[in-house]
Amino acid sequence: MNTQANSTSLPLAGKVALVTGGSRSIGAAVAKRLAADGARVAFTYAGSQQLAEETASAIEAAGGTALPILADSGNPEAMRTAIARVVETYGGLDILVNNAGIAVGGGPIEQISFDDYLRMIAVNVTGVFVATQEAV
Repeated sequence: MNTQANSTSLPLAGKVALVTGGSRSIGAAVAKRLAADGARVAFTYAGSQQLAEETASAIEAAGGTALPILADSGNPEAMRTAIARVVETYGGLDILVNNAGIAVGGGPIEQISFDDYLRMIAVNVTGVFVATQEAV
């Protein structure tokens, strides 16, 4: 029996959630927890399609609903498109978890290239702003 779909006692039953960077690590754990609490979950990924499929399969095997979406959080149009797809697929969006984040370079600041800096700003700041603005 699928307790996800049949139980209204779950705290997030009937809600729709999007987790950016949700295919691995903390993002995957958040996506799985939201699904376990009853939310229909979408998540973005920019790297491994295999990890995204594994995360979606784990959510579905536990009785949840998952929608993996290939979208680079550093690309504003990709984020807008991802959120539009969630709304089109699930009929709305109730929860946004801005989880995607990167650290590029490392070491002393003089060793971090300006391109790496711009990439970090795109994902860690601009992506959060665009996703939040679009979700609202």
